[in-house]
Amino acid sequence: MMIPHSEILNIANQAFAAFASGIAHGDWSAFLNWLSEDFTFWFPAGPYQGWNQGKDRASEFLHSVSRIFPQGLTLTIEQVTSNDTTVVFEVRSEGMIQNHAYQNQAAIAFDVKDGKICAYREYLGVIYQLK
Repeated sequence: MMIPHSEILNIANQAFAAFASGIAHGDWSAFLNWLSEDFTFWFPAGPYQGWNQGKDRASEFLHSVSRIFPQGLTLTIEQVTSNDTTVVFEVRSEGMIQNHAYQNQAAIAFDVKDGKICAYREYLGVIYQLK
């Protein structure tokens, strides 16, 4: 049975709010609860570059993000695009990295299946720091 588009958006928005809270404060438990058992994710750089599978691997990745940005990042949604299975959040991120101001643009895609996030893909803009 197909989930209505409005419900896909609702699930993705709630999961994204948990994601944004996790990246801001370092507590990923609420976001991890949104992930399906067969969760996969794709990241464009670093030790998690490419496809990754499983909630344990996702937890490792998310906690590594919190170590890179110990003061957290603030995400601002610029635009949301969706279809019947995927919701893409275009975001601006701001925070501190190694005592320097940090800003970036990214697109974060959530695939929704059976009321859970079954896949995550992130596409980064040019990463830059402000001095």
